[in-house]
Order: sequence, then C-alpha cells, then structure tokens
Amino acid sequence: MADETRNILVTGGAGYIGSHTVLELLNADFQVVVIDNLSNAFQGKGSEKPECILRVEKLTNKQVIFINCDITNKQAISDIFKKYKFFCVIHFAALKAVGESCTIPLEYYKVNVGGTLNLLEVMRENNVKRFIYSSSATVYGVPEKLPLTEDMKTGDCTNPYGKTKFMMEEILKDLCNSDKTWSVISLRYFNPVGGHPSGEIGEDPNGIPNNLMPFIAQVSVGKREFLSVYGNDYDTPDGTGVRDYIHIMDLASGHMKALIYQKTKNPTGFQAINLGSGNGYSVLEVINAFEKASGKKIPYKIVERRPGDIASSYADAKLAKQLLDWVAVKNIDDMCADTWRWQQKNPNGFSN
Repeated sequence: MADETRNILVTGGAGYIGSHTVLELLNADFQVVVIDNLSNAFQGKGSEKPECILRVEKLTNKQVIFINCDITNKQAISDIFKKYKFFCVIHFAALKAVGESCTIPLEYYKVNVGGTLNLLEVMRENNVKRFIYSSSATVYGVPEKLPLTEDMKTGDCTNPYGKTKFMMEEILKDLCNSDKTWSVISLRYFNPVGGHPSGEIGEDPNGIPNNLMPFIAQVSVGKREFLSVYGNDYDTPDGTGVRDYIHIMDLASGHMKALIYQKTKNPTGFQAINLGSGNGYSVLEVINAFEKASGKKIPYKIVERRPGDIASSYADAKLAKQLLDWVAVKNIDDMCADTWRWQQKNPNGFSN
C-alpha cells in the first residue's frame, strides 16, 4: 500500500449501501479495508468473507481486506488502526430500522452513538481526521417546507433512529469546532433502492424488510403474500407517503465524489450534504413502477399508519452538485428494473 491517500476504511462495508460503495471505490483503484459485524450480512459456511464482498471482488477483479469487527468494541478498532494506515474513514456501520428503533432504543444509541464515538476516538489517537458520515434525511424531522435544504432546522426527529443521526451530527460539529484539522462530510440520504446492474449485489435484509422496495420485491417473487401500505390518509396526491428514492449506484457515486472532494479540495470543518433525486414518489407510484418493470401484479393492503412516519420528504440536492459535482442520474424505472433483476437472480438474497 504505497500511496496512503488511497487507503480507505469502510465500516459496515458488507451492508447494502456499504457493499455498493466498496465496489465503486475498488473500481476507482482505492485500497479498501472493510469492517463489519455481519448483523445485516450473510457469510457462507467456511468462507472467510461475506458473500456480498466475494461478489464485489468478482465484479471488480480486486481484493478487499475484510475484518469481522463490531464498532462497540473500541480495542478491536484500535488494533485495526495499528495495523493499517488510512487516508479517510467512510462510516456506514449502524442500526437503521425506524420502527425497530422505537422498540429497542438503547441498542440504537449504543451502536449509532457509542460505536461512532469509539471510532472517532481511535481516529483522533491515530491522527486520521477525514470522515464521511452516513447520515439520513430523518434528521430533518417533520419538514416545515419542501424540498429539504441543508440549512433547514434539524433535530425535531420522530424516532430514536433519526435522533441518533442528529446527535452524531451535533457531536461532529462540536468536534470540528474544537479542532480545525478535521474534515467531516455528513451525507444525508433519502431512500436508497435498487441494486448493481449486474444483479449480483443488492439489498438483502435479514428477516422482514423494513423498507418499501425490498418488500415489494419479495412479494413479486412470492416470498411474501402481500404488501402492507401504512396509511392512505396522508396529505399527499394519492394519500400514501411520498419519499425521495435514490438509486443505490447514484448513492455510492455520491460517496466516491465526497472522497474525491476531500482528496482534491482538502476542505476542513463540518459539511452536511443531501443525497437524493429531488423527486418525490408515493407508495402507490412505486408499486405501479415495479409492476411495469417486473410484469407482476403486486397485491397490497392498506393498514394503519406506522408511528414515526411523515407524509412527504424529498431533497433539494443542489449543494451536492455545487460542491461534489454530483447529481442522481437514474430514475424510478431504473430503480425498479435493477431491484427486480437482483430479486429474480437471488430470490433468497445472498444465501442462495
């Protein structure tokens, strides 16, 4: 590893967003060390690496260093930093289900706040001060107006998951104010969907999916009987929740662009950036688009609203264009086509 500016640590790199970003990093000739505790990843018996990482290696013809490590174990993180030198850390490792966070909040604070603090302390001890943080549009809470821009108020979060992301952003701001040599980019994602165009990697949630698109996909292959649509009485055109869906490959390229921005422009301080398509699609619109892509009928039932859900949320992504030269290029049809391809090829996810 001669050029140290090419060494990247990716936490949670065997997860959905992490694995697609690792693929982009390898394609751009970065050296990647992935740590993951496999809480949301499948590893075959006798295999040294999770299945998604093996597939990423196959698609890119490059190698990944994989370490099974939990970010709540500070000593384990410290050992990794003693062994490898990193230019930047891209931090995905987190618990991320909105509904679940309302039932087990302590676990969410422990991992998403406590685990991230462990990571930051080890980074500081090793003088690694470039950090790309996986944040979320949930930090905006209930939007006062749309589209959402980065300068809007954050913190009025409707669930513990969103609060953990908001708290970490506040901590990162304080860190950057206290030490001007840190460079932190907090990427506020909207709703990532889709998969790699090859159909080799995609979203493989453990248990019942918490998100709309993988649930629709599982209904389409007969794995689930029907889709529950949570509420049809929202103040939206068809009464169902409206969200900004972003193709996973666009999201992965956003991380790539953030890293290149840190490498070339050497910014310091804290910078929040929305990554979204800027378009809102309702649940029913997504169902229609998926039916079109798959040629399958998606049976659904309207059920009660979920606690913590809001009517509409979509991004103003102009700042990403301005700072990172990034725009989302894939539309809802691409998202559905790539999700369908992944699901057809891998009806049981990575454990096929």
